[in-house]
Amino acid sequence: MEIPTVTMIRILFLGDIVGEPGRKAVIQRLPGLRDSLSVDFIIVNGENTAGGRGITPKISIDLLRAGAAVVTTGDHIWDQAEIIPYLSTEPRVLRPLNYPPGTPGNGSVVLDTVKGKVAVINVQGRTFMQPPLENPFLAIADEVKRLQDEEEVRVIFVDVHAETTSEKIAMGRWLDGRVSAVVGTHTHVQTADERIFPGGTAFLCDAGMCGPVDSILGREMEPIVDRFCTGMPRRFPVASGIVGLRGALIDVDEHTGRAVAIQRFVEDWDPNGPPEAYGSGDSA
Repeated sequence: MEIPTVTMIRILFLGDIVGEPGRKAVIQRLPGLRDSLSVDFIIVNGENTAGGRGITPKISIDLLRAGAAVVTTGDHIWDQAEIIPYLSTEPRVLRPLNYPPGTPGNGSVVLDTVKGKVAVINVQGRTFMQPPLENPFLAIADEVKRLQDEEEVRVIFVDVHAETTSEKIAMGRWLDGRVSAVVGTHTHVQTADERIFPGGTAFLCDAGMCGPVDSILGREMEPIVDRFCTGMPRRFPVASGIVGLRGALIDVDEHTGRAVAIQRFVEDWDPNGPPEAYGSGDSA
């Protein structure tokens, strides 16, 4: 009996890109990472690219030109007003799926690759999140079914932009066996819980951020510490220096849509020197 050939599609996902330092690092590194890691499809979360809050059309175009196939976002999607009309013209830049009907933009996209179709869904949690959106579990269940039945997509990646680990883990378990990967964003801190669930869905609770290493979630440290100490309002400028690129590298069987490996991606990028990759985790 002839054994069918397994076609793998390798997906690189990078977490929340913070401000100018983060986007410069990502834009410079994406072409090299695509080649050195043999990546077939790149997804980045760009919701903090514009000064740390929101994203603009120009930044979106720069990320796409650098090699990102899809740009996901989250609760800061509307912080830059010029992005609103742009979302209707660029389907590769997503806003969370679970906004009500009539909201500009799209929460999912299907793209053709040389290895078949890939779908990306962007969904936002509700726990401790503003604005409160429609139920993400019900919204995504309907969308996954539509993608599978109408678009005949097997490889489906989900960016769940949420605050709590419990909501992100619950989303991963809810979708296990129905999508290829569920990776969380929003907290800017990479978790160490990468694994493949029994149904074949790769999971990581949070991809982490692409932003300055010597910072507090990408922002300068002193104003944030002072705010915690005094309770007084402060501005939180984006920090500078060496940028940590954080995310996940996932291998998916294109024929079944099941993930076969996931590992954390970790690289530090020095604008004045070569990047240093380390501690990327073991494949699950």
